[in-house]
Amino acid sequence: MAQTDGTPVESPMVGKIIEVKVKVGDTVSEDDEIAILEAMKMEMPIPAPCDGTIKEVCVAAGDSVESGKVIAIIG
Repeated sequence: MAQTDGTPVESPMVGKIIEVKVKVGDTVSEDDEIAILEAMKMEMPIPAPCDGTIKEVCVAAGDSVESGKVIAIIG
């Protein structure tokens, strides 16, 4: 993925994406839920780190992710 400008939303830990709550073009505010991660048998919301518009969604429901994997880009 060629990341130009924008703020990445990253997975805080290894797990599985069980739901993506945004799509490209959506406007989000800081702390809005971007996706839900299942890790260690718990569901964990992944919040937006800032206000902006979703420029790219990099995962889909069912994807396994590593810690630090970019979930979405906010522009």
